[in-house]
Amino acid sequence: MTTEAMLPSTSASSTARQVWTRARGIVLAVVLLLVGAVAIAVIRSDSRHGELDPRSVDPYGSRAVAELLADRGVSTRVVTTLDEARAAAAPDITLLVAVPDRLTHRQQTRLHSAIAGSDGRTVLVAPGSWSVERLAPGVTADPATSFDSTLSPKCALAGARRAGSADTGGIRYTTTHLDADECYPSQRLATLLRIPETSGDGDTVILGAPDILFNDRLDKQGNASLALQLLGSRPHLIWYLPSLSDTAATDTDDEKGLFDLLPAGWLWGTLQLFIAAALAALWRARRLGPLVPEKLPVAIRASEAVEGRARLYRKANARDRAAAALRSTTRTRLAPLVGVPVAQAHAPEALLPALSAHLHGDGQSLHVLLFGPPPGDDAALIALADQLDALEREVRRP
Repeated sequence: MTTEAMLPSTSASSTARQVWTRARGIVLAVVLLLVGAVAIAVIRSDSRHGELDPRSVDPYGSRAVAELLADRGVSTRVVTTLDEARAAAAPDITLLVAVPDRLTHRQQTRLHSAIAGSDGRTVLVAPGSWSVERLAPGVTADPATSFDSTLSPKCALAGARRAGSADTGGIRYTTTHLDADECYPSQRLATLLRIPETSGDGDTVILGAPDILFNDRLDKQGNASLALQLLGSRPHLIWYLPSLSDTAATDTDDEKGLFDLLPAGWLWGTLQLFIAAALAALWRARRLGPLVPEKLPVAIRASEAVEGRARLYRKANARDRAAAALRSTTRTRLAPLVGVPVAQAHAPEALLPALSAHLHGDGQSLHVLLFGPPPGDDAALIALADQLDALEREVRRP
């Protein structure tokens, strides 16, 4: 049986412990991101099924409002297409548009042309800047939302005064209509507007938040009273839930662009991520610290190092750099031998006169040898090395 001698490893590769020490910060950050993503997914797993749907009994549905309206003789019918909503516009109809921002600009224009002058009531639930200016001309959505969800009416609208405080805090609005009722203000901007038509008995009501229509919020504050008075003024309620299956939604004249589809605050979020990445890079760079000399795991003979460097020069066809290295080293060794400081070894005006005086030779030939142009081929480079070696031997000769 033969045995093999176990030689000590000379590998310079990192050990498992060193790899773990260097990578544990990154691993910890990845783990934290994964845990955060899972936590957010769990928290948001109870998505708002049936939101603002009068047939839904989920917390964010609106079945409770429809039942209360039915007890008061108000019928509720759900429509999901623009054509049905436009056909329903009539004096005895309240048309509720659940999510106005889902409509394209073309759909918004067509819907507004149908409800204008119908003498009915239109209720827009939390329309943003994408839709409010077309569905209710003269109204502008403020980019900053309300800080408080429960607000007081502080207006002359009879229904709002009877309901009292309600959860209308959300999008805030400004209007140019002088006869508009501006209710439930937050920092002097209304979260509920009622805009009467210039002729007839119709009006448009704009809600800054849908909370008063949710099943789980209906019994809070004066939400139920406000919802019934806003939606129960006519005997029939048409509840319009915009649907992606609506053929009118396929119009491409006014589709939302990429930046319109991105959520609010995406620019600030991207900037924060960029700053975080820059700080992380700075932290990692400072953590590595300055370069430090490190002992080689094995000893390398000087001749092998020279040969290796020479092969690199030859592979790169860098005869100019090889010649410059040979001349620079020769000048550095010759300068102390002829009484020239090493700091001036690479100055022709200092080195060449001293060499000429020491050798009693031609200064021009010495200039070409020590400071001349790079050789044109490998043979010339070898000849240059031999000449430099002979010059150094001659200077060292007693």
